[in-house]
Amino acid sequence: MLVTYGQAIGDAIKEEMRNDENVIIFGEDVAEMGNIFGITKGALEEFGHDRVKNTPISETAIIGSAIGAAITGLRPCVELMYSDFALVAFSELFHCVGKWRYMHGPEYKLPLVVRSAMGSSFGAGAEHSNCVESLFMHATGLIIVSPSTAYDAKGLLKTAIRSDDPVLFFEHKQLYQTKENIPDDEYTIPFGVADVKREGKDVTIIAVGLMVKKAIEAASILEEKGISIEIIDPRTLVPFDKETVFESIRKTHRVVVVEESNKTAGIGAELAAMIQESMYDELDGPVLRVAALDVPLPYNIALELHCVPDAQKIVTAVEALF
Repeated sequence: MLVTYGQAIGDAIKEEMRNDENVIIFGEDVAEMGNIFGITKGALEEFGHDRVKNTPISETAIIGSAIGAAITGLRPCVELMYSDFALVAFSELFHCVGKWRYMHGPEYKLPLVVRSAMGSSFGAGAEHSNCVESLFMHATGLIIVSPSTAYDAKGLLKTAIRSDDPVLFFEHKQLYQTKENIPDDEYTIPFGVADVKREGKDVTIIAVGLMVKKAIEAASILEEKGISIEIIDPRTLVPFDKETVFESIRKTHRVVVVEESNKTAGIGAELAAMIQESMYDELDGPVLRVAALDVPLPYNIALELHCVPDAQKIVTAVEALF
């Protein structure tokens, strides 16, 4: 079945709502409008106002009420319209969602999924274009998911909704209209299992979200230059599949991490430290990072494109290893 990334997410939500009457969704404009990207369109008509609710523009209230729903037996899958707005509810996400399940023992469940659209989107500006996964990697107790394909998005979201642990589910806006054939039959994807999107022997690229697509473009360019690229998509940043990455490094001995968040203290910084602590003797050079410039993302599209990674920036980084 050929579906878009956005359709796959919407289908996953509706399927889980049919499977479990405790699954509910709410957020800004998710009911009649189906959210600003149309992801939940049709859910209100099928499941009614008791399970599909619009909220005020208050991220703190959205997350606070979702916590209450989760600890009293429901399975909320709530939406923060943009990942940037998660910072409005940072205290609730960092302290309550991230810590309460751990603090209160194994019988205490917090089955909460927080979905949000992230990343650059051709002129959305500095307050609507951020990739904030690295900020929440520091918040212990949260599962962090960032799928790059429709197949992964559907399988991982179904796993997230069924999980008794809280999950932050980040969806890149530029991926919503990308299409892919996915199975008609039901499937799930476990957390903590990376996917090798392309096999190679010279350099390992670890790419996150939209950057998987950019890395594949770069790999085609580099192949013409005689450099073979292996691309690993972690799919979940927490938990992180170290073993798949380490196995690749034992083969290639060179690593580039590609992300769209800011370079300073980003995902690449954490992965570079982890790799150099554990795999130093296997490396033939430093772990290089390709990331956004450390500036508020401009609304001017030409400047925005200058600030975020693209295939050519990845090519340049890989060539520097040789």
